[in-house]
Amino acid sequence: MIAQLTITNEKKETAETEIRNKRKSVDYNTLEYPIEVLVQKYLDKIYEDENELFIPDYQREMAWDEDRQSKFIESVLLGLPIPYIFVADISESEDLARLEIIDGTQRIRTLTKFINNELILNHLEKLQTLNGFTFDDLPLSRQRRFKRTSIRMIQLTEEADEEVRRDLFERINTGSVELNEMEKRRGSKPGKFLDLIEELSKKEQFHQLCSFTEAEIKKRDPQEFVLRFFAFLNNYQNYSGSDKKVHQFLNDYLEQENKSESLNIDVMKNEFYSMLNFVENYFSDALHIYRKMKKRYEPITRIKFESITVGVALALRENPKVIPQSTSFLVSEKFKDYTKSNGSSSQNKVSRRIEYVRDQLLGN
Repeated sequence: MIAQLTITNEKKETAETEIRNKRKSVDYNTLEYPIEVLVQKYLDKIYEDENELFIPDYQREMAWDEDRQSKFIESVLLGLPIPYIFVADISESEDLARLEIIDGTQRIRTLTKFINNELILNHLEKLQTLNGFTFDDLPLSRQRRFKRTSIRMIQLTEEADEEVRRDLFERINTGSVELNEMEKRRGSKPGKFLDLIEELSKKEQFHQLCSFTEAEIKKRDPQEFVLRFFAFLNNYQNYSGSDKKVHQFLNDYLEQENKSESLNIDVMKNEFYSMLNFVENYFSDALHIYRKMKKRYEPITRIKFESITVGVALALRENPKVIPQSTSFLVSEKFKDYTKSNGSSSQNKVSRRIEYVRDQLLGN
């Protein structure tokens, strides 16, 4: 039991001052936009990475399956209350006045897919007649009403720095109890390879290099990073798909290795440890892999993690004694372009970014 502290008037005044100071950094406005406008803000200049409404690197990829996407669209069509979308005005975005999505990426992506006829509604319970419909299958009048439907938005002002935005993202998502993809794998795909992933994901050196937050550890991000490392290392040339297929790619690889009769646990461990040691020796400089934030490091993105770690492991396979002549390529414009979030999991980009790191290390 925690001992009761003596709360003096001076302590109360200090507490009030702290509250006032912290509140200044989360000043916000409440806005409301039609769905059509939100989708336009998200799509316009998305391939130049200049879209007004954008998804930051630290956000997850498309995580909702088609059933959940369909259920969300059904809720919109029924006129049910939709949770606020949280965004932040990014003052450091070269005067482009961009809005970073803090919470709501799955909703924005789902709305975009539906309006672009990339989503076929299925397993609807309330609007069963619409099962099998795309957006264009709706009557024109309903299409227009759907596009005019307003979504409310909480916009943090430009005074909110990146630390505040990430903290808000973490607080919003910590309360969620929905299982993510890695949590689903833990329950549905047990086996010897998953056991190896669990063991390697707990290595302290790995946690420090990737700067995982407590919230990310609870979401089992370290386990997913380990799975991604082996899946792309051993099978990236056979990967063909997009962001929406990457989870199936990981699931298939996990299931394959769980059943493999030739799985060599010791070899895989050694390869993982060798990669970690190499990264720690040559790439741990914050300027190369991470962006330093005040008193901590920003966690590495999945895209950069795959590029660097798999590229390193491939180079070590060819030359176990390789020593990089320079690490400046990790901050080059070419590497930044290869690891942008938009289209980052297309087959060409996966191969290009991994092989770029490998070839730079080998001097090819």
